[in-house]
Amino acid sequence: MSLHDLTHPIESGMPVYPGDPEVGVDAADTFAADGCRVSRLACGSHAGTHVDAPSHTEAEGATLAAYPVSAFVRDAVVVDCTDLDAREPIPAGRVPAPEGADGTATGPADCAVFRTGWDRYWGQDRYRDHPYLSVAAAERCAERELAVGIDAFSPDPTPPAAGEMDLGDRDPFGAHHALLGAGLLVFENLTNLEAVPERFELRAQPIALGGDGAPVRAVGADGA
Repeated sequence: MSLHDLTHPIESGMPVYPGDPEVGVDAADTFAADGCRVSRLACGSHAGTHVDAPSHTEAEGATLAAYPVSAFVRDAVVVDCTDLDAREPIPAGRVPAPEGADGTATGPADCAVFRTGWDRYWGQDRYRDHPYLSVAAAERCAERELAVGIDAFSPDPTPPAAGEMDLGDRDPFGAHHALLGAGLLVFENLTNLEAVPERFELRAQPIALGGDGAPVRAVGADGA
């Protein structure tokens, strides 16, 4: 079995979703002064590679504490969206079909991981300009009971570094509402998805925070 790290490291000054708390990692104890090393970590619950619980955007949504640890191990299928341009919506037609339907079969998959390739812009303003799920695509994932992963800030469009975000009449959290409203988990800021095959096991256990979301150590296992 091959294991692939799909996680951005947590470090001071790392990118955060606009408006979220900044991340800081500094020394609380040092070997010279204290005979041991202890780091102080300050971050939001959605820092770096993380998982969203329904309570993130849903008034009565479940917290992470409501899910068994098995919920964070998913049979995933990669959806290649690297051909899409900046801020281009991912159409519903890209959502994998159930086994035996249409062309692309998911078999036992319970998570669609959308690979945009935008992780290559991590740390740049352009990272905000990622492709995102159309509401129709998110609704189709919900209909097919597919959790979602993406190598970007969000399955919804992220506000740009400069200027306004014109979404017309689209709900800015429409994809979140469709997915989290159906009780499905959302894994954000994945990276290194080119290392995993089309079908793989996503292991993304959150720290035991139990609230609206938490950082994860995301690993892809490919069985080879």
